[in-house]
Amino acid sequence: MAESFSSQQRFFDNKNYPRGFSRHGDFTIKESQLLEKYGTAFKELDNETRKPLTAEEKAFVSVCRGKKDASTEYEKVWLKYLTCVNKAKKFHTLSGGKPQVDIADDFIDNDD
Repeated sequence: MAESFSSQQRFFDNKNYPRGFSRHGDFTIKESQLLEKYGTAFKELDNETRKPLTAEEKAFVSVCRGKKDASTEYEKVWLKYLTCVNKAKKFHTLSGGKPQVDIADDFIDNDD
C-alpha cells in the first residue's frame, strides 16, 4: 500500500463537505482520514486523469467501472463517498408546510 494511491495533496470537497468529512456525519473517523489522505488519488484514478500503476490501483479502477465488487476499505470508502455525493439532496422549508397563497388575489368582486 505504500506506493499505491500516493498523492502530494490532501483531498477536500468544499462543495459537499465544507466543514470536512469528519464533521458532516456521513463517514467514520477512519473513513474521513482515508478520504483526506488518498482521495485525490482515488478521484484521479476514477476520472482517468491518472493511470493505475500497481495491482491495487488497477483493482480499484475495476471497482469504479463496476467490473468488480469492492473488497478493500479504500474501494468501499470511495464508493460510499460517491453515493453520498450523488444522492439527491433533501429540500427543507422553514414553514414545513405548503406554500401560502394569498386568497385576496382570487376574490372576485360581484358588486360591479
